[in-house]
Amino acid sequence: MALVLVTPPVIEPVSIAEAKSHLRLDGSADDILVASLILTSRLHIEAALGLALVTQGWKLVLDRWPKSDCLALPLRPVQSITSVAVLTADGSPDVLAPSSFVLDGGGAPPRLVRTGAAWPTVGRAAAGIEIDFVAGFGAAAADVPAPIRQALLLLIAHWYEHRDPIEIGSAESAVPRAVSELLLPYRTARL
Repeated sequence: MALVLVTPPVIEPVSIAEAKSHLRLDGSADDILVASLILTSRLHIEAALGLALVTQGWKLVLDRWPKSDCLALPLRPVQSITSVAVLTADGSPDVLAPSSFVLDGGGAPPRLVRTGAAWPTVGRAAAGIEIDFVAGFGAAAADVPAPIRQALLLLIAHWYEHRDPIEIGSAESAVPRAVSELLLPYRTARL
């Protein structure tokens, strides 16, 4: 399985101005650093929670279909499925009709549920299924839930204050507890 970012978010969930206000910074001397901290904080939270915060396009590449009629998608929330294609032996895509599946995009995890009797046959041994989808809470920063935006600001502030090289696993490198608690409702249970 491979998950590839096709279209990155157009905006970040927190603007440079919002982050600077939270940090109580004046001037533009640290704008590049703050922008970098916004990006890395978003990526950290998205990776930790399996979320896409702001609208972005992804491609999921699979070797084979699941044995069940449901295919779990690795990011949430999923807004829409752009296309589902099965590659033939010669590598040409055979695009599935939208009526052959249903999207449960708000589930945890989001699911692609087949409506036919069986998934179509894959013509390649590896990377024979390509699913293009759009994920995220919405196109605007305000679409991202407020607790996640607040956690982003706290994480940005933490990393702004702790810029020195530190050993991973030390107390200084730990994500502040308040960030973890704000994000707790957005975690999925793993067994």
